[in-house]
Amino acid sequence: MFFAQYYLDCLSQASYLIADETTGRAVVVDPRRDVSEYLADAAAHGFTIEAVVNTHFHADFLAGHLELADRTGAWIGYGQRAEAEYPIRKLTDGERINLGDVQLQILETPGHTPESISVLVYEHTGDTVPYGVLTGDALFIGDVGRPDLLASIGVTADELGHMLYDTIQHKLMALPDAVRVFPAHGAGSACGKNLSTQRQSSIGEQRVTNYACRPMSEEKFVELVTAGQPSAPAYFVYDAILNRKEHGLFDAAAAPQPLSVEEFMQRRAAGAVVLDARSPQDFAPGYLRGSVNVPADGRFAEQAGMVVGPEQEVVVVAPQDREEEVVTRLARIGFDKVGGYLREPEGAFPALADDMVQASRLTADELRGLLDGGEPPLVLDVRNTAEREEGFIEGSLHIPLAELARRLDEIPADRSLVVHCAGGHRSSIAASLLRHKGRTDVSDLLGGYGAWLAQPAPADV
Repeated sequence: MFFAQYYLDCLSQASYLIADETTGRAVVVDPRRDVSEYLADAAAHGFTIEAVVNTHFHADFLAGHLELADRTGAWIGYGQRAEAEYPIRKLTDGERINLGDVQLQILETPGHTPESISVLVYEHTGDTVPYGVLTGDALFIGDVGRPDLLASIGVTADELGHMLYDTIQHKLMALPDAVRVFPAHGAGSACGKNLSTQRQSSIGEQRVTNYACRPMSEEKFVELVTAGQPSAPAYFVYDAILNRKEHGLFDAAAAPQPLSVEEFMQRRAAGAVVLDARSPQDFAPGYLRGSVNVPADGRFAEQAGMVVGPEQEVVVVAPQDREEEVVTRLARIGFDKVGGYLREPEGAFPALADDMVQASRLTADELRGLLDGGEPPLVLDVRNTAEREEGFIEGSLHIPLAELARRLDEIPADRSLVVHCAGGHRSSIAASLLRHKGRTDVSDLLGGYGAWLAQPAPADV
């Protein structure tokens, strides 16, 4: 058996290539949209990719099933409850996919979504204990898939929660302890709240260490798995719907278009959003007025999907030689309306001096001084709820970054603003979005809440 895991840190997303080395027959599970790595590995080993199986309709990324089917002729498989615009093979509970001696078996595991499946992997046809189980978003390492995403249209979070209880407690925990667990996501994903940095585990380990796998009542389970979930980015519903549809294919060979200063500014004037992917440290000293800063070094695609809509055209300012990377990462979440990128921005900026501005960034000491003054600013905390529960700046307003774009009206318009997160990355995104939306007196906190906590306690007077 050939078994390979492919992991994208920026989306905390795992996909898999499984093949029988004797027959050369292969299946890809939960592929990302840029499929060249699967194709290259298959070609290097002499494999034929016959099938693409998605464990469910993903919400956090646009899957690569159409791209792989187009390139290989593979059929596309989903759980039997799935309905899609393109031809699919509906896989039933217990059904086996024969690759030769290597066998895959479908296990219906609804709860994260109604159509969710897991895939049992048998290294040899006669094995009684599976080599592993690809659990999709049903079971993570340290957590389970959240049942409350709006992506599951027509099914309530409570209904999904009860489905998930049966999936975890009665189906997956019924597997032998030795079965390896290979989930579709890891730490950082908004598909759960307590995901581990480990990329594989075992049923036995999860039985002992995973809070949701311990024996409990159905009511207690639903209460636990729905509490404290992070805010889901707005693009999740868009991707969950788009993954059901026939849509345009991603072409990695179609390089993003370099734009001259004049072309770039024309697109901006026509309504394109300037997405600046430089670091906050490079962005703050000088950026094009109205730009939204989403740093490439981080969870770029996910965070871009929080502050820019998929219907909006964007033009990109990227770190040197990273233009193609930025465009590919946007494509992974289905954001294909990229009008091009500014050629050599550092060299182009002097010609745009009249349209360049600086971002205000404050130290923790400067913020404390302002808060003690006569007209204190409003502090906006854009961390997730679980982070805020561990401590916050007194009097601050809390709106998680993933919710900010749709909750701008809750922010008083007559106050200066200081935005903070944990360390200064998300606050730069949030502050730039607020400026993009017309707020002029906005700063972000250098070092975030960590820097605020590191200050010496104020002396008693």
